[in-house]
Amino acid sequence: IVDGAKRTDICQGDLGDCWLLAAIASLTLDNEILERVVPPGQSFTENYAGIFHFQFWQYGQWVDVVIDDRLPTRDGKLLFVHSAEGSEFWSALMEKAYAKLNGSYEALTGGSTTEGFEDFTGGIAENYELNKAPPYLFKLMQKALMLGSLLGCSIDITSSYETEAVTSLKLVKGHAYSVTGAEEVQLVCIRNPWGQVEWTGPWSDNSKEWNSVKPEEKAKLDYSAEDGEFWMAYSDFIQQFSRLEICNLTPDTLSSEDVSRWNYNQFEGDWKVGATAGGCRNNSATFCSNPQFVIKLEEEDDDPLDGEDGCTILVGLMQKDGRKDKRFGRDLNTIGFAIYKVPDEFRGRNNVHLGPNVLLHQPSIAGSNTFINLREVSERFKLPPGEYVIIPSTFEPHRRGSFILRVFTEKEAAARFVPSVFKVQETAVWINLVLTECFNCELIFSTESVHFQRDGSGKLGLMEFHILWIKIQKYLEVFKKHDTDNSGTMSSHEMRDAVKKAGFQLNNDVLQVIISRYANQQYAIDFDCFVGCLIRLEMLFKIFKTFDKKNSGKIELDILQVMHKCERELRFFCIFLIEFSFINVLFCVL
Repeated sequence: IVDGAKRTDICQGDLGDCWLLAAIASLTLDNEILERVVPPGQSFTENYAGIFHFQFWQYGQWVDVVIDDRLPTRDGKLLFVHSAEGSEFWSALMEKAYAKLNGSYEALTGGSTTEGFEDFTGGIAENYELNKAPPYLFKLMQKALMLGSLLGCSIDITSSYETEAVTSLKLVKGHAYSVTGAEEVQLVCIRNPWGQVEWTGPWSDNSKEWNSVKPEEKAKLDYSAEDGEFWMAYSDFIQQFSRLEICNLTPDTLSSEDVSRWNYNQFEGDWKVGATAGGCRNNSATFCSNPQFVIKLEEEDDDPLDGEDGCTILVGLMQKDGRKDKRFGRDLNTIGFAIYKVPDEFRGRNNVHLGPNVLLHQPSIAGSNTFINLREVSERFKLPPGEYVIIPSTFEPHRRGSFILRVFTEKEAAARFVPSVFKVQETAVWINLVLTECFNCELIFSTESVHFQRDGSGKLGLMEFHILWIKIQKYLEVFKKHDTDNSGTMSSHEMRDAVKKAGFQLNNDVLQVIISRYANQQYAIDFDCFVGCLIRLEMLFKIFKTFDKKNSGKIELDILQVMHKCERELRFFCIFLIEFSFINVLFCVL
């Protein structure tokens, strides 16, 4: 880097990654942000070793990427990104490191500026269609720039023939620009990564409007002709461009005390087929099984941009590894989210997983505008103080994927993941179900019924059989009620409510193990497997309670008790967590 990183250090080459270069150009506006991505102290002279390293944000954590200093060239000139002066290489090396992170240079072709913004800052992006711009958008842009946010804009194309087409006013369609300023007279400063084609309308570099501006004001606006950066009136901006992208930064990005910060919460989750991949609300039978996250808004905004009281909340749902998976022909899931108000009777309670009686009988109060196959969907909302549940999902059920959910609020807000109701005894259930050998369904009933005999004879007496028969009748009623299509089986999502109706409340991890153990390839469970599962659950809970004499939710076993219990009750591999006062030791006993 020579004389500081500048926006003119970034000129596009033969690769179609203008979206990435627009994001890199915005990094130069704040040296603190730039140094997080491009660690200082690297050069071709002092301590030079032929390698350089860069840091990028990837799905909730910062990743260090190391590359060598070999760059692709043609006829002695850099093939891809390069500096205007030709003597700076930080931008070209950064492009190479980002290509390595994503698998190849080719993987960088085509994208959204917000993707680069987020991977360089860890921030959360939002998009605005300028033909539907809210009346407070200019103030929002000013506030975002004051907070250090990164902004980009572009012009949509209607066909492939318009790609990189230049308009009569010298704007490039389908091209990503970075927004670098917004001043009180409602001027917007924009940078073209190409550095060649510039706006020629009002307030362009050589327009008559600049004749009435004092030299000191020009200096304040960093006015300079023919550098790829230009000013234009806000009214022209929203007419000429199609969309605006804003990347809001996390509180730890900037250390300056002069800027206010967002409050930030982040969660990771999975859509697991048969357990938590419930699809959107159109899928009423499975929607409630999706992961749920609670956000509690208590304080209203101090200075609302739209003049309305309420709590600003920015929600972003991002699916993982989309650009990497593109190499293998795997498409992104179509994703979105819905926000529901927590009913009064559930407010303030922990571990309340909203079921169909709530989610299918009251409308969502907010959510993503659409379900779309992008890496991230995000929306800004203004909600009254209260407690809300955010439900991220794919559009269709049974679509596997991993995601992170991020929530920005202007004021402090408490947020938490809501598991299905969890009991400590489920540890024993999970361990047993994972390690139990697989039986044929025909053998499950006879095997589980052995738990009901008391004398070790291997046979059921009349009273023992009577107890078992009553339980089977009870389970049959539950099974019929949840076999809604009378197919003789229930889906894995119906299994959740059926197990709950039978008296067991399990979290998602345990339910996933049950599905893996008892469901067929179509994620369906027949009556034999259903009965076998419930009897095993009941016996495991009883075993746990036998040792939990103080009803504390914890058990302490010595090695003899473990071996005795393995021999008499479990008969298979068992793992028990033995609690000592000085350390927790995990034993695996055969």
